[in-house]
Amino acid sequence: MPGRTFSQRWWHSDTVAVPQTGLTIDELAARAGVTVRTVRFYSARGLLPPPAIGPRRIGRYGPEHLSRLSLIGELQHQGLTLAAIERYLQQLPDDISAHDLAIHRALVASWLPEGVEDIDREKLERRAGRPLTDADIDRLAAADVLERTADPDAFRVDPGTLHLGIRLLDMPIPVDALLAAREVMLEHARAAAREISRIFLDEVWEPDRPAQMRALSAQMQPLVVQALVTTFQRSLKDEVRAWPVEGPGPQPSA
Repeated sequence: MPGRTFSQRWWHSDTVAVPQTGLTIDELAARAGVTVRTVRFYSARGLLPPPAIGPRRIGRYGPEHLSRLSLIGELQHQGLTLAAIERYLQQLPDDISAHDLAIHRALVASWLPEGVEDIDREKLERRAGRPLTDADIDRLAAADVLERTADPDAFRVDPGTLHLGIRLLDMPIPVDALLAAREVMLEHARAAAREISRIFLDEVWEPDRPAQMRALSAQMQPLVVQALVTTFQRSLKDEVRAWPVEGPGPQPSA
């Protein structure tokens, strides 16, 4: 089968242009926080699609490969065996986008235990794929992805959101807009959680069986989260489709 053609797109940050497509296998491994050997192993098992073929017949990897590696990592953290991960990935569409892979990852990550990881600047920059400025660190800190320590080159990070935070670094969105969006999502997520909890307590809860009720609640939580994500995704798409062609905001008078 002939190799796919190579194209390159870019996200621009305030400091440097970062290729969205065109990572070498070494760069992909560094961005994903795995070894080159692991990437090759996953590729041989069919867990990763083949790379695009660039100049000199060098394989180039893009956002779908990075998102897939991130999803595999989350599934491993959840305790799935390699065979189970293979079955999970086989159920996904062949042409699934990096965006949709990220949604799958978010659903898996939502059930991982909360925790923090100590990381130094060198490792953080390898994950980002480029040197990070103080403004970049401030951006990650503002999004609650990392926490500064007494050592200016050492940080405490949330492994579940680090990948997302690094992706946000190269999106041309002001920090204030990210923080405002985060506050809106937190407010409405908490309100939804309170209402769903109220319904469960009013309609389902049996006071004489508290242990069984909590077990039932735990079984329901993944379904509820998936329903919320799906509903939000559809609602957001509807909102974006309703935007004026010229973009949201006041339109100039004729």
